[in-house]
Amino acid sequence: MSKKRGLSLEEKRSRMMEIFHETKDVFRLKDIEKIAPKAKGITPMSVKDVLQSLVDDNMVDTDQRGTSKYYWAFPSKDFNVRQRKQEELQKRISEEKQQKSSLEREIEKAKEGRQDTKERSSLLKELNSLREEQTQQKAELKRRSDCDPEVLEEKRKTCAVGQEAVTRWTDNIFATKSWTKKKFDFDDNNLNKAFGIPEDFDYMN
Repeated sequence: MSKKRGLSLEEKRSRMMEIFHETKDVFRLKDIEKIAPKAKGITPMSVKDVLQSLVDDNMVDTDQRGTSKYYWAFPSKDFNVRQRKQEELQKRISEEKQQKSSLEREIEKAKEGRQDTKERSSLLKELNSLREEQTQQKAELKRRSDCDPEVLEEKRKTCAVGQEAVTRWTDNIFATKSWTKKKFDFDDNNLNKAFGIPEDFDYMN
């Protein structure tokens, strides 16, 4: 029989993120060390390192309260990460377009007299290289259709402020619920009834 293959680092990271996204809760390290092996098959010895790698990559937030350190990663975190990546791609494409325009102007100047100079040949090669890179960037943006610049721009204009506010308050409610459950040993049903929170309360899609 072949030996069962262990989880790779990326698989462990992905499964640990599932814990945060599925529970929408705030944890201490010892909580994660109990949950991760049983729920996601992450070896106990690797839990701390995997969690720290997610913190280092800004995928999981952390804060110190007294002697305890808390960790959380609400679903809105993923949206912000994707948005930052999309903005980085937009910036790179804008810079490439500016450079392309500059090179095209230089090429037009080089065409005066129609001389086939070494400088003109060099500029043409660089222009072709930039065109190929721009094509690759467009293909990358197409693959990230959920982050299409024009679509996101429209959404950003119409609902960015409202969406951020709703998300921020939803984060606060989940964090408050988590703290209250741990502090006063409430269950979800009693807590929701006490504060008038709907049973289907969740993040907006």
